[in-house]
Amino acid sequence: MPEPRTVPVTVPAVRGAKRRHGHAPLVMVTAYDTPGARIAEAGGVDLILVGDSVADNVLGYPDTLRVSIDDLAHHTAAVARANPRALIVADLPWMTYHLDRVDTVRNAAVLIRAGAQAVKLEGGSKRVPMIEALMAAEIPVMGHLGLTPQSVNVMGGHRVQGRDESAAHVLAVGAKEIEAAGCFAVVVEGVPAPIGAALTESLDVPTIGIGAGPDCDGQVLVLHDLLGFNREVPKFVRRYAELGDAAVAAVSAYAADVRSGAFPSDAESYH
Repeated sequence: MPEPRTVPVTVPAVRGAKRRHGHAPLVMVTAYDTPGARIAEAGGVDLILVGDSVADNVLGYPDTLRVSIDDLAHHTAAVARANPRALIVADLPWMTYHLDRVDTVRNAAVLIRAGAQAVKLEGGSKRVPMIEALMAAEIPVMGHLGLTPQSVNVMGGHRVQGRDESAAHVLAVGAKEIEAAGCFAVVVEGVPAPIGAALTESLDVPTIGIGAGPDCDGQVLVLHDLLGFNREVPKFVRRYAELGDAAVAAVSAYAADVRSGAFPSDAESYH
């Protein structure tokens, strides 16, 4: 077990966490509730992302487009109740930052009030006005480039991005523009490893990769994926446990004991 963290992780600390300056790679885990946040915190992560992927990992939806700002606020509050020293970042869901600046700031404020210390939004150059509005409201912003799941219909599915020179150029331009607008870190998802490395080299703020190769300034995985609760996972996931199988075995043993009369025993009964 890692030593308990004594100092909370802050936005300025993350902003300065570039590997080329000697900082250890950042560790981020996506979690959605108090038990998950406690596990992530005890495991020593630097950041907890309350992702809109709660849609498919917890709520049973086929994509991330079905969750609302109220859903994300509900799960952000649950993570915050674990009182982690890791930095809590909450996703702005689809269509909560696409219309205008006022709408964006209002929705971000809901997540901050729920317990987030920063928000994350997807997209490159076109998001600059929204990022600037959030910065003016003193709400820290994390960017997200590459495979952006809220754009699944435009992309035609969850496809690797930046494979050709033109697409890579768009990512590079977008990365510099959202950094200039104020993002303190950028998630880079689903791009070839050389593109992840190039974006990391070009930015002065850290990149956090997910399916973007080993050269990013940090990595993020969904807790349910790395613990083995999800049966089907993308290529970039490494499973560190098979708790899904262990959970099924435990429930099966419980059911067998109930049906056989072995549970509860005399020791498990009140007298």
